[in-house]
Amino acid sequence: MGSTNMSYLNPRTVILIGIPGLENVQFWVGFPFFGLCLVALLGNILLLIIIPIERSLHQPMYIFLAVLAATDLGLCIAIAPKMLAIFWFGSCSMAFDACLTQLFFVHALQGMESGILLAMAFDRYIAICDPLRHTSILTPFFLGQVVLLVTIRATVLVGILPILLKRLKLFCSLVIAHSYCEHMAVVKMADGDVHINKSYGLFVAFAILGFDTVFVFFSYILIFQAVFHFPQKKARIKAFNTCMAHIVVFLEFYILAFFSFFSHRFGHVPPYVHILLYHLLACAPCP
Repeated sequence: MGSTNMSYLNPRTVILIGIPGLENVQFWVGFPFFGLCLVALLGNILLLIIIPIERSLHQPMYIFLAVLAATDLGLCIAIAPKMLAIFWFGSCSMAFDACLTQLFFVHALQGMESGILLAMAFDRYIAICDPLRHTSILTPFFLGQVVLLVTIRATVLVGILPILLKRLKLFCSLVIAHSYCEHMAVVKMADGDVHINKSYGLFVAFAILGFDTVFVFFSYILIFQAVFHFPQKKARIKAFNTCMAHIVVFLEFYILAFFSFFSHRFGHVPPYVHILLYHLLACAPCP
């Protein structure tokens, strides 16, 4: 690893500092996050065991919930071990290639989670607005196609991010002010022209999060219009109850995701607030 004028050429390792501003107390911060991750792991594993073996749960909503649990499980596994190693053992160094690998899995799993939330909104729309065709539209083959499409979209779009980062040779710092490798945190270390990296990062965010958010909102506008036209109050309440769990997950995911996205690029939020909220998003159990 060469260095010239405080710049680093083709670095092999990077340094993750954990939570900026809370370095002195992050040992203790690790315990609640460990508890949260443990609950998330056990809850998601339980869902992945129960849904396949219980035939009454072989419905689109629960199948999408199982996929969502799998993505939550993957996010927790991708982030938690290194995060806790930093908090408890001061293990801050990480191979640069391992950093890019973690970056890919974290953002790809986020993209998959967003796509599954959109698929769940479509499921609720069909179930409420066109219930007679629900089983004929959301067939097992269709569900498999949706999951495959969501996976391919996230993998292809996010897969270009580490490739673009790998082409950067010169870095002005090896310190990442984070507890895991996040795209913009790595981009900020580069010493050179990073306009392509920033522009493509924005494109991926809006192509996945922006696109999905618009259509989830549009789906629920149509759902609410249909529900308010139900003649019976009991039917309206039942329809709202079937959507409530998805609405909670949707609001939790997108509010925290967009807050993290915009504060990291355009805001002046203290770094520890941004990182703590993001860990809540990544490690929170699937409701």
